[in-house]
Amino acid sequence: MAGVYFYNGDWYDESPRITGPGDHAFWMSSSVFDGARSFQGMVPDLDLHCERLGRSAKALGMNPSLESGEIIELCKTAIKKLPKESELYIRPMYFARGGFIDPDPDSAEFVLAVYDSPMPEAHGFTAHFSRLRRPASDMAPTDAKASCLYPNSGRAIAEARALGFDNAIMMDANNNVAEFATSNIWTVKDGVAFTPAPTGCFLAGITRARVKALAKEAGIEVSETFLKKEDIMSADEVFNSGNYGKVLPVTRIEDKEFQPGPVARKLRDMYMEFSKASQIF
Repeated sequence: MAGVYFYNGDWYDESPRITGPGDHAFWMSSSVFDGARSFQGMVPDLDLHCERLGRSAKALGMNPSLESGEIIELCKTAIKKLPKESELYIRPMYFARGGFIDPDPDSAEFVLAVYDSPMPEAHGFTAHFSRLRRPASDMAPTDAKASCLYPNSGRAIAEARALGFDNAIMMDANNNVAEFATSNIWTVKDGVAFTPAPTGCFLAGITRARVKALAKEAGIEVSETFLKKEDIMSADEVFNSGNYGKVLPVTRIEDKEFQPGPVARKLRDMYMEFSKASQIF
């Protein structure tokens, strides 16, 4: 996997080995990250991803060591070190070295990983309703893009794949639909786009916000509301929004087939057009 990595003032061509059993992040999970994308020389919403990284670090009790503008420039430098045609995942991170139960705020260190990660084709994916749930905001640091939140999503994905599905739909503590295990969820019914109202149990993503704005620009009504399983199963379309694949349609949930629909297609096309303004080379 081709990539470049920045740590402690130096660039590396392979992942540097930077943590060990004495580090707080290694044994107490005090690490946060953000994820952006570069494709065809475009880097949509890079500034928003870098700004959120600092907020995530503070939410986990760490003091960020870099300004968001510095991180943006490091990301751009990394992208330009790789071929223009590369499809890249951009992952800036903070992790804590010191502390016991809580991290030492000033021990936070920054590392950046930018590496090949092909964009998924927009053919669609399948999903299964998981028995696992997203935690409420008083149960976990859901206001951060924290690494410690992802093992449960990983378990949901593993169970879904064992049953022959690509992804999992996770509920919240009140049995409302929260999100896919890896991205935000949308439905369309009678031309209206629905997505779960932010309740603090899931990360209302940057790509979600961008898709919401593009939908309104296109005259598509958007409703942020509480969704149940039956709302998903009775939808005309189901699709996701997320940094990894941007906008992708769902083709099957449990035993029900869905067709990729016009709203998801329109929003994906609009997102790709919007991305052209972020061309860096």
